[in-house]
Amino acid sequence: MLKVLLVAFVASAASLAHAQVPPTPAELAAYNGLFAAAAKGDAAAVAKLASSGANVNARDDRGRTPLHVAAFMKQRDAMKALVDAGADANALDADRYDMVTIAAVADDPATLDAAIKLGNRATNVTSRYDGTALIAAAHLGHVEVVRILIKAGAPLDHVNNLGWTALIESIVLGDGGARHTATLDALVEAGANVNVADRQGMSPLHLAEGRGYRDMAEILKSAGAR
Repeated sequence: MLKVLLVAFVASAASLAHAQVPPTPAELAAYNGLFAAAAKGDAAAVAKLASSGANVNARDDRGRTPLHVAAFMKQRDAMKALVDAGADANALDADRYDMVTIAAVADDPATLDAAIKLGNRATNVTSRYDGTALIAAAHLGHVEVVRILIKAGAPLDHVNNLGWTALIESIVLGDGGARHTATLDALVEAGANVNVADRQGMSPLHLAEGRGYRDMAEILKSAGAR
């Protein structure tokens, strides 16, 4: 029974990064003003509308600002124009995602780099799970994104409300393959604590060994994991 419950728990947690809700085609078609300009990447229109008094921090029905829409649509020029006009670079949508986490989940290094340069902090606590962009990226095995976030100062040992760090998520929500192993390696190399256990007292090494992830286990042991 315990194994069944654990499988169900992991399956539920595996949907975390997919909790983001990008604009639907219907929403995109219905947008006007700054939202439409952001979605289309029309930086000139963004600047003109903002200078005419349009609210750069307006919200749609899902709590997205024009900046979130621009990030979802990978419209980096519009992102810059919005921030230049006073948009909050660290705004969270209704699901508590910011630009950095949107880009991290999308495995979009270019948009991630742009968001960070615009002042969106990699240290933000995001999502309904009180996680971080780094945890979301580690979960998905987005290695390049993980490295960018580490360089930007993302907290290596932040524990979300499931009791997991980025390192643990790379194991329990990963597949033990090359991407997740490289992700774990990047976290370990950056100085992530290899002995922070989950709520059941299972260390990363025990979690890796229990899943038969031998390459991950070797990396952890080499770093002093117990």
